[in-house]
Amino acid sequence: MALSITNRVLPATLALCVVSNNPTVNVQMLIRRPVEEVFAAFIDPDVTSKFWFSRGTSKLENDAQVTWYWDWYNVSAELRVLRLVENRAIEIEWGEDSQKVLWEFEEVLDGTMTAISITGFSGSDNEVLAQAIDSKGGFSLVLAGAKAYLEHGIELQLVPDQNPMEGS
Repeated sequence: MALSITNRVLPATLALCVVSNNPTVNVQMLIRRPVEEVFAAFIDPDVTSKFWFSRGTSKLENDAQVTWYWDWYNVSAELRVLRLVENRAIEIEWGEDSQKVLWEFEEVLDGTMTAISITGFSGSDNEVLAQAIDSKGGFSLVLAGAKAYLEHGIELQLVPDQNPMEGS
């Protein structure tokens, strides 16, 4: 059994995770910086804009309504902060389908283990699977960009360079 999505054939094991139509996408990365610095990077748009979006209307705080902008693509996203626990967790709700994104920060010997979970995908099984795959790739780029910026001060431009012709 295989599921075809945009000319890709996926193994049945990946397709089976979508049968409930309620998958959770998880990504994580060790960022070799103190937890306070990593947490601050995700709530302060002046820092987050160095590795993810172009700009944001304000810092994240509990119950805040914030807009993030990806100026390269002429796209924005409105979000609501559901929960913010200093140096531990950030939970937001965003998008037309009210997807939830949870960042969890754990101080470890070498730095901060940063984990992101995304839920709330909607549509047909094929649409949900496509959204989940897209989220996995996108949030993996976010963590890689955060790691490069926070550890080495390098702005990799991963998000605008992923689809540079779309922003033209």
